[in-house]
Amino acid sequence: MAADIAEQPAGYDRLLSAEHAGAIARVAAVIAERRPRHVVFTARGTSDHAALYAAYLTEIRLGLPAGLASPSTITLFGARPDLSDALVVGVSQSGGSPDLAEVLRVARASGALTLAVTNNPDSPLVHTAELSVDIAAGHERAVAATKTYTAELLALLMLIEGVRAGDGVLPAAERDALARLPELAERTLSDATPAQLAPRYRFATQFVTTGRGYAYPTAREAALKLMETSYLPALAFSGADLLHGPLAMTDPDVPVLAVIGSGPGGESMREVLPRLGERRADVVVVGSADVEATRMAVPEVDERYAPLLDVLPLQRLALALALARGEDPDAPRGLKKVTTTM
Repeated sequence: MAADIAEQPAGYDRLLSAEHAGAIARVAAVIAERRPRHVVFTARGTSDHAALYAAYLTEIRLGLPAGLASPSTITLFGARPDLSDALVVGVSQSGGSPDLAEVLRVARASGALTLAVTNNPDSPLVHTAELSVDIAAGHERAVAATKTYTAELLALLMLIEGVRAGDGVLPAAERDALARLPELAERTLSDATPAQLAPRYRFATQFVTTGRGYAYPTAREAALKLMETSYLPALAFSGADLLHGPLAMTDPDVPVLAVIGSGPGGESMREVLPRLGERRADVVVVGSADVEATRMAVPEVDERYAPLLDVLPLQRLALALALARGEDPDAPRGLKKVTTTM
């Protein structure tokens, strides 16, 4: 897991290379030409969080309604929704889950434009879809996904911004901003704070994670990593939902990981912190926001890019905490790399 985490800056650099950026641009150009009226994502596990990030991007940057499909409506209940005006995107590291391939098969049969976003260009998901994007993350050693998650985020960002451009090609200013990500990721990963914080939570019994907008998928992914590697109950809430009731469960014994950066999402989280303070919650802020709290600081970037950096210290915290608790984060009990569901 440590090796996979450390490879992420190189993964960003690889996806931004002319070869892979050009391939994503060609797919984006096809999508722009087809002009879908709405976008449906289908995914499981970690990839579900990448798909949620892409849904935010789609609605904010493309102005198209977007949502996440429930594969069971098709695979278990036999539903056949009319997706003739949709782009349907399957996001999967392995591309091997039969239910996701079935969603794309049914969608394509109904006239949808279908796209597979995966780390396996020879997978069933790719063979089912009309279009495909290779996230090019390379072999992932650990069961808990890290570098494939961030590769999905970056590939989906490049794809959606390419669709927004109309011809698939990212504007020069966008390319220049993205080109800084590998160095910023290296800088983020060099911070020792996550390893220093891990002993503080060695005997924690549960966690709460929270964020809004683009940061909400990061909060959900952080919760999943804690559950996968340390077997800790971890509940993820948007900052708005947290104030609608779950706030009552926070207290000094329930650590809260709050993802707070710049932009509207980060600003809206500033009203959450005082409420957590009233509960005397043990809060760690992750992101670029300069607030009075224990922080795992991340360089400030455009809010769209922040999930590519914010998740890195959270991955490292999950790794360090698992080791502090005497667990093996490379081989979580009961899990395997490819999960097949129907």
